[in-house]
Amino acid sequence: QMQVVESGGGLVQAGDSLRLSCAASGRTFSSRAMGWFRQAPGKEREFVASVSSSGGSTYYADSVKGRFTITRDNAKNTVYLQMNSLEPEDTAVYYCAARHIFYTNYDRASDYDYWGQGTQVTVSS
Repeated sequence: QMQVVESGGGLVQAGDSLRLSCAASGRTFSSRAMGWFRQAPGKEREFVASVSSSGGSTYYADSVKGRFTITRDNAKNTVYLQMNSLEPEDTAVYYCAARHIFYTNYDRASDYDYWGQGTQVTVSS
């Protein structure tokens, strides 16, 4: 069993930066890839970024590539999403998720079996 808790959301202006944190409990954290997804009002949940269990590999949606950076600290059971040059289109609830140990897709939400409650990010123009 794992628990995943996001923090760090808020209201910012376009061009600002924000860092989200995701604290996870459970002994399997360092064995799991972790991902960030987001859901804007009226839209489906979409993949944002993911990081391999070791932190050595990262993957990004095209819409955030070059602006967002995902990292993890396995000693602290924490994943981070550094978001720079934020745009109003980035406004959404951001979710952190832990991928099932035996699954391999980084951008498919159904491959992730533990999810946080989400943190709201609002970017004003």
